[in-house]
Amino acid sequence: TSAICTSFKVELLKGVHDFTATTGDTFKIALYTSSATLGAGTTAFSSSNEITNTSGTAYTSGGATLTSVTPVASSTTAVCDFADVSYTDASFTANGALIYNDSESGDPACVVVAFGGDKTVTSGTFTIQFPTADATNAIIRIA
Repeated sequence: TSAICTSFKVELLKGVHDFTATTGDTFKIALYTSSATLGAGTTAFSSSNEITNTSGTAYTSGGATLTSVTPVASSTTAVCDFADVSYTDASFTANGALIYNDSESGDPACVVVAFGGDKTVTSGTFTIQFPTADATNAIIRIA
């Protein structure tokens, strides 16, 4: 299930995460198999049930580093966005993803993204395209 992690909401109020582009924290996106149990209760990155690249070198444990776009307001909603991520020369199957803060101790979880089923790539490019950064669609939004 896609969700904003409950622990992340509390950590925001404690000032744990900084999404400012270039000067903020480092966020990563890790990919998982259908055996992973991710949801609102996920509190941190774990390599348990993380995907493995079956050929090529596209995916490494811990996932890809995200390029943050400094948060802005869309009407009365604060929104956060990331640049799309592509894994080239990839061969794997992923069922979902976890965005987490790699700069903070314990790699705290932020957002769980369900892909709606297994997505497979064989010797090709696997792209995660983030939605439009507005009050209705942004991957992270606070209304």
